[in-house]
Amino acid sequence: MDILFLLIPLSVILVVLIAAVFLWAVKAGQFEDMEGPAHRILMDDDKSPGKKYSDE
Repeated sequence: MDILFLLIPLSVILVVLIAAVFLWAVKAGQFEDMEGPAHRILMDDDKSPGKKYSDE
């Protein structure tokens, strides 16, 4: 039963820490464009970077 006096405050501190990190990520714009990278992967770029090789 004595362990509860340690575990409950530690869990509350952990929840507050996780909430602070999540709120920081939201304010920093980490969740602004969730679909953009997924759509960009499907787009085929006609220009490829680097040297162009001819069919010889």
